[in-house]
Amino acid sequence: MGALPALSLVPGAMIPGSLASGASSSPSIAQGSAVHGSDGSGATASGTTGFRTAGFGAPRPSAALARSTALELAILACHAVLYPTGLAQERRPPPLVVPPASGGADDTGDRVPVLLLHGFVDNRSVFVLLRRSLLRHGWRQVAALNHSLLTRDLRTAAAAVGRYVEEFRARTGAARIDVVGHSLGGLVARYYVQRLGGDAAVRRLVTLGTPHAGTRVAPPMSVHPLVRQMRPGSDVLTELAAPAPGCRTRFVGFWSDLDQVMVPVETARLDHPDLMVRNIRVSGVGHLALPVHPTVVAGIRLALASWDEDGDAAGRVSVA
Repeated sequence: MGALPALSLVPGAMIPGSLASGASSSPSIAQGSAVHGSDGSGATASGTTGFRTAGFGAPRPSAALARSTALELAILACHAVLYPTGLAQERRPPPLVVPPASGGADDTGDRVPVLLLHGFVDNRSVFVLLRRSLLRHGWRQVAALNHSLLTRDLRTAAAAVGRYVEEFRARTGAARIDVVGHSLGGLVARYYVQRLGGDAAVRRLVTLGTPHAGTRVAPPMSVHPLVRQMRPGSDVLTELAAPAPGCRTRFVGFWSDLDQVMVPVETARLDHPDLMVRNIRVSGVGHLALPVHPTVVAGIRLALASWDEDGDAAGRVSVA
């Protein structure tokens, strides 16, 4: 098992492909492609991503970092408006009258039900655009679960996710589901899959800016127990680094070279010898933008739709 060849998400590339849908300028996931840093030479060193040095002066933010920061602030402002709409758990529809056959979407090619899990001190409103995109592109069952704001242990949150997954499967009739987790949500879902037997119920887990190796950002926030569990070397991350032979879930990890919440940015890569993983590097997108940026949303759709049990999408394919 182990990691598959890494991919890069490159905005603005024009590529042929059956998924192009006539887009005039579509982003792409390209196997083996290079995503250049601000100086055009490739990825910059950890801790200096997004900065340039002009002459003998001090490092200054690159144009890409400035754009990313501006976009992050705009998204934060919009999300502040939407945040109250996601405080309550969403209403759960009744079970399907005629559930799919035993194999569910895995056997028929239909879209697998998707569960969305938000990050720290966030709620389901962060997925408004992603949910809309999935529904428009053929996913019929998309649900979002709020973590309790009172949760102080990631393991407790993972157990709650497990209970919801069983209910979601029963409601949709699906044998297995897919999960998309942003930041902490991805780590909670990974704990459920790896440590609580969730690989039997989760076909694919897509993580967005998740601190798989722990983040060192904002040390004062370590007063919160959940933040301490997202620090390098925490007991939770030590458990997740332990052997996980036979894990059946496939993982896709989106990480960004300008994610200022992941310190260093590579911590959002998932590297584990026992897991089936594909890491996708995103260029020029910040942490808050990962669940809403059109390029990343398109990449998530492709990750959910194209990586099946028989292999991966080869070469270069459109995610428009």
